[in-house]
Amino acid sequence: MNRKSEKRHWDRFWERAGPTDDVYSNEGRVAARIKLVVPVEGMRVLEVGAGSGRDGIELAALGAEVVSLDYSMPSLAMIGEQIISGESVTLCCGDAFSLPFEDGTFDIVFHQGLLEHFRNPEDLIAENRRVLKSGGILLVDVPQRFHYYTVIKHLAIAFGAWFAGWETEFSIRELERLLEEHSFSVVTSYGEWFNPPIWYRMLRKAALAARIRLPMYPWIFRFVRERFSRIRAGLLGRRWALYTTVVIGTLARKE
Repeated sequence: MNRKSEKRHWDRFWERAGPTDDVYSNEGRVAARIKLVVPVEGMRVLEVGAGSGRDGIELAALGAEVVSLDYSMPSLAMIGEQIISGESVTLCCGDAFSLPFEDGTFDIVFHQGLLEHFRNPEDLIAENRRVLKSGGILLVDVPQRFHYYTVIKHLAIAFGAWFAGWETEFSIRELERLLEEHSFSVVTSYGEWFNPPIWYRMLRKAALAARIRLPMYPWIFRFVRERFSRIRAGLLGRRWALYTTVVIGTLARKE
């Protein structure tokens, strides 16, 4: 069966997500990576497939003019509940493959946890490029191929139990090559290990379904993160480590 990720999967996911604080964030990695490359104040920013919208809201708090786009109304409702008066965040219900914007509208386009859900990623990247200004920045953040998460995910997909219907993954070189093929020049790439790890997050999700509430951030994981933060940062700076992380991302410039 040729499974695919559909709008109904995401409507159901965000309807059942509960309060924003009960949904794991990416701990600011997307906004942090963008800020390292370009000053965001006054920039026009588009988040495609915004989900919980926290990355866009964080950039808006730094002075960016943000458009948060998703095709799921429950997702947009969650974002709307978080916006503070004075923050420049515009909600937009739209199709990532047919963005309702003119060519060259945005300085920055980004998406996290989106590209892997489509069997035609080239079309999505081409549409990202279309709405970017010349010299604009695109950030793409996706699951990394060589991780046990990939095995668990594909078993769930095979049995029709994956929350998103279907999903793929990329190696860091595959992701970079995809962007280069669309006339982007790679600025930097990164990877991230999760803390708490992915196995605990999946366990917690299963426990919630059984009405058992486990802590989002148990003390042992906080302790390990604080104690070994420098070692962790040093390892993540090595190219080989990007083939071991749960997620990877690439920032590239439109040529």
